[in-house]
Amino acid sequence: MTEPAQKTPRAASPADVDALRADLAGAAFTVDGVGALLDDVAAAALHREQRLPALVAARSAEEPAAALLRVFMLGDDVPRALLDRALPRTGTAGAQRLGLVLAAGDGAGDDVRGAVDLRPYAAHDAAGPAHWWIASDLGEAATGRPLGRDHVLGIGGASTTLAQITVRDRRERTLDLGTGCGVQALHAARHSGSVVATDISRRALGFARFNADLAGVRLDLRAGSMLEPVARERFDLVVSNPPFVITPASVHAAGLPVMEYRDGVRAGDDLVADLVAGVGDHLAPDGVAQLLGNWEHHAGEDWRERVGRWLDVAGLDAWVVEREVQDPAEYAELWLRDGGLRPEVDRPRYEAAYEAWLADFAARGVEGVGFGYVLLHRPAGTRTPWRRVEAVTGPVRQPLGAHVAEVLATREWLAGVEVATGPAVATGPAVAASGTTTTPGLAGERLVVAADVTEERYLEPGAEDPRVLQLRQGGGLGRVVRPGTLVAGAVGACDGELTLGQIVAGLAALLDVPADDVAAEVLPAARDLLLDGFLRRV
Repeated sequence: MTEPAQKTPRAASPADVDALRADLAGAAFTVDGVGALLDDVAAAALHREQRLPALVAARSAEEPAAALLRVFMLGDDVPRALLDRALPRTGTAGAQRLGLVLAAGDGAGDDVRGAVDLRPYAAHDAAGPAHWWIASDLGEAATGRPLGRDHVLGIGGASTTLAQITVRDRRERTLDLGTGCGVQALHAARHSGSVVATDISRRALGFARFNADLAGVRLDLRAGSMLEPVARERFDLVVSNPPFVITPASVHAAGLPVMEYRDGVRAGDDLVADLVAGVGDHLAPDGVAQLLGNWEHHAGEDWRERVGRWLDVAGLDAWVVEREVQDPAEYAELWLRDGGLRPEVDRPRYEAAYEAWLADFAARGVEGVGFGYVLLHRPAGTRTPWRRVEAVTGPVRQPLGAHVAEVLATREWLAGVEVATGPAVATGPAVAASGTTTTPGLAGERLVVAADVTEERYLEPGAEDPRVLQLRQGGGLGRVVRPGTLVAGAVGACDGELTLGQIVAGLAALLDVPADDVAAEVLPAARDLLLDGFLRRV
C-alpha cells in the first residue's frame, strides 16, 4: 500500500463519533486492554519507540484490541474484514469517512492502514480518573519516516509532565496556549467553566477538535501565534507546552527543517522569556499560569539570574523548577534526531546542522540548556510578589498538581497572616533576629507532620546519638532537609495538640534556652517546612 500523506481527522457527525466511541470501548481498546496484550518486554520496547515486539504480540492475538493496536499505533496493515469486526458500528467505511484509515479497495481481503495515530489515554489527576482516545499524527516508529514539518505530536513526556503538575481546583476560564492535539485542554475542561485552546497550526486544531468531540468536550478553538488570539482577555488558568526548543536559524539553513510543534523560530530562549513576561497580562486576580520551557546557561552567569530578569518583568508570584540540564552537544543531538536527521542516513547534513548548532552556542557563550517548569500567580490583592527559583533534579512522585496547589494556598495564607497580624500583635513569640523576617501569627498555629514525611537517623556503630538526622518527603518534590536540634525537636512535637508557640516555650524550658532564641530558629524553619509540604496546618 502507498505510504499515506499527512492526514487530519475530518469533521464528523455526532452519530459517527458516538459509534466510534462505543466501538473503541467495546473492543477494550483502553490503556489496560492494550497492556494486557503486551508482556513487559514488548511494553518497554514500545515505550522506547521500538514497535517490533509489540507487533509480534499483536499479530498473534485474536482480540479486537489487537487489530486496533496494529492499525492505529504500530503502522501495520490489517485485512479490511478484521477491522470491520473490531469496529462493528463504524466499520472500515466509517473510519475512512472520519479520515482515520486508508483502504486499498472495497474487498474484505483488502488491506487497511491507519492514517493517524489513535491511542487510549488514562488521566489520573486531582479531578479524578478519566479515559479518552487521542488522535495525532503517526510517529516515526509507525511510519519509519522522519516527521513532517507540520507534524501534530501525540502524548509525550512533556505533555504528560505538564498535565501532572497543573493545579486542578475549579477555574472559570482556562487557556491552553499551543494546544497541539488538545490533551491539556481536555484535562482543563474537567475543572473549568470554559476552555480556550489556541495553536498556530490549523492541522493541530483539527486534531484537537476531533479529540474533543470523541471525548464529549466543548472547546473554543482559535488559530494564531502565542497570545495573539486572546488579546485583552483574562483567564483563571493558563497552561502551555510552547515551542520552546532553541534552534538557531543557522541550523535550519544547514538542513534541519522547522518543526511547527517545537521550533518557535526565535533567537535563543526569547520565546519562553517573552511568554513569561507577557502571560501575566492575561491572568485574572488569583490566576495561575503553568508552562514548560528551556533556558540557556551562559558562561559567567547563574541561570537563576537570567530567569530572574524575566520574572522581574512579569512582576508576579513566581516558582521556577529546573529539572534537567544538557550540555550543547547533548541538546543538539536530541533535537537533530527528533527532527529526522541521522548520521547513518545523511552524515553531511547531520554534521553541518550539528556544527551550526555548536557554533551558535559557542558564539553566544551558551554552556548548557535547562528544562523545567514555570509557575506564575497573580495575587488577588496588593502585596509584594514572592519568588522561588531552584534546581530539583532528583525523582519526584507525580502527579504534582495537588502539591503545587497546596504550596500556593500556603503562600497566600502566610502572606495574609503577615499583613493581618504584624509584629506588634503576633500570637506567641515572633522574633526577627538579625533582620530575618519570621511569620507573625505562625506561633499560634497547630501543625502536624505530613503523612508522607519520614525521619532518618544515621548512627556510627555503637553510638547512642545520630550523626545525621534528616527528614525525607515521600511525595511532592521529594525534598530532604537536615534540621538542627531545636527544629527537629519542634517537628517531632507537631502532632496538632500544641500550638507552635507552646512547643517553642516547652523546648526553651527543657533546654534552659531563652524562648526568643528558640523562636528565632524554629519559626522561620517551620515556615519553610510548611511551604515545602513537610508540615501542615490542622
